[in-house]
Amino acid sequence: MATLAESFLADLEDLSDGDEEAEDANIPFGDQMDDLDDIEALNYDNLEAVAHLIKTNRYKRVVAAAIEGLKSDVAPEVAKIGAVEDNPEYKLIVECNHLAVDIENEITIVHNFIRDKYRLKFPELESLVMHPIDYARVVKAIANEMDMTAVNLDGLLPSATIMVVSVTGSTTNGKPLAEEVLNKALEACDQALELDESKKKILEFVENRMLWIAPNLSAVTGSETAAKLMGIAGGLINLSKMPACNVQVLGAKKKRLDGFSTATLNPHTGYVFYTEIVTSTPPAFRQKAGKLVAAKCTLMARVDSYGQDPTGKCGQAMKDTVQETISKWQEPPPPKQPKP
Repeated sequence: MATLAESFLADLEDLSDGDEEAEDANIPFGDQMDDLDDIEALNYDNLEAVAHLIKTNRYKRVVAAAIEGLKSDVAPEVAKIGAVEDNPEYKLIVECNHLAVDIENEITIVHNFIRDKYRLKFPELESLVMHPIDYARVVKAIANEMDMTAVNLDGLLPSATIMVVSVTGSTTNGKPLAEEVLNKALEACDQALELDESKKKILEFVENRMLWIAPNLSAVTGSETAAKLMGIAGGLINLSKMPACNVQVLGAKKKRLDGFSTATLNPHTGYVFYTEIVTSTPPAFRQKAGKLVAAKCTLMARVDSYGQDPTGKCGQAMKDTVQETISKWQEPPPPKQPKP
């Protein structure tokens, strides 16, 4: 005779089986077959099937425009005529900012592809070299070489990491890759390095132009952060109309910490939280400093929206004021005066 606990578990299993059957019955058979066909159609053995940004017209057009823009400098007095959004290069800067984010995501996809291919040769490498670009460079340098003494990693990694990679590579259980698999891994490495180079060119162009498009905002947050804030807000004028509490959370990502402690989680941390002013502040004051910098970002965006101060002196003065305020927070309280 079954015990009460066993009967209860059997009832639970029957209920779960019934729910699964009901869910399957609600999905049309044609849709189920379509999903299976889509999964089978994905060819993860082919790099072009998972990473195709580099071949898009948008990528080629924006990168070419950024490289051309670096060659020909625009005079600051020409760049600041009327509203900033009337500037013909403004839209290009916003496009560059969006493309830089897409390139970062594409590099992550290519990095995963390289790891899947090269794991058979050197499975420990992905835990030793975490950065995607460094990983691609090391894979290109090692290739199918089993004798790590014949591999020169100087200039690719820190000396301590080179020693660990060399020792681990000499004792790894990995086997040489087939020629076809190795060629696919090396091709993916070349694509990751090309994407990284394009991203550097784009960010260099954005930083160069932001000093003229939004000199005061760039003085407070830095050119890269200013471009990110403009891009996600939909323009400099839209950014100037935002309240400071919304500017503070621009770029914030929702993190899932199922089962983990949230004691070290920083809430309401967007792009502003990672500016030089905030990161150089002691941890106890960073949330407060983030709110202060966000408020000043809104003010500087209003100044830059209509070119009120093309020299950027207002932004530099505001940055000095913020740094003085943060320094005041860190001063010890005055000693208590003895009672008379």
